[in-house]
Amino acid sequence: MLKRTMTYTDYDGNERTEDFYFNLTKAEILEMNLSKNGGLEAYVRKIMASQDIPTLVSLFKDLILRSYGEKSLDGKRFIKNDELNESFMQTEAFSMLFMELATDANAASAFINGIVPKDVAEKAAELQRDNPDYSPKSIKA
Repeated sequence: MLKRTMTYTDYDGNERTEDFYFNLTKAEILEMNLSKNGGLEAYVRKIMASQDIPTLVSLFKDLILRSYGEKSLDGKRFIKNDELNESFMQTEAFSMLFMELATDANAASAFINGIVPKDVAEKAAELQRDNPDYSPKSIKA
């Protein structure tokens, strides 16, 4: 799970600092992977190779919204729904995060590594050590 503390100015001109949470479960990652021919990684590589910026930007938005949620008070659940997504998208915090991921490959890589389960991120790091071209870090937006 990734916790991002962001400071932004709301629409009344007030500066706000809030914590935002992002997480993808193994089941969600599997679903995303199986929804693309050849898997999600092949899909991303194809987008990068073709310099298809509109599709890449759409993918970043999708990753942000699929992973955004709120922890339950007891910590047992990570709540995600359309209402929470709509509310988050209407903040400057969403805009700031979206712009950061769309313009900074290192930030995008760190975000992706932060939203996946720790063991999935460790496996990706292991694959990166074995094959440096494997990682999204090697892809320039």
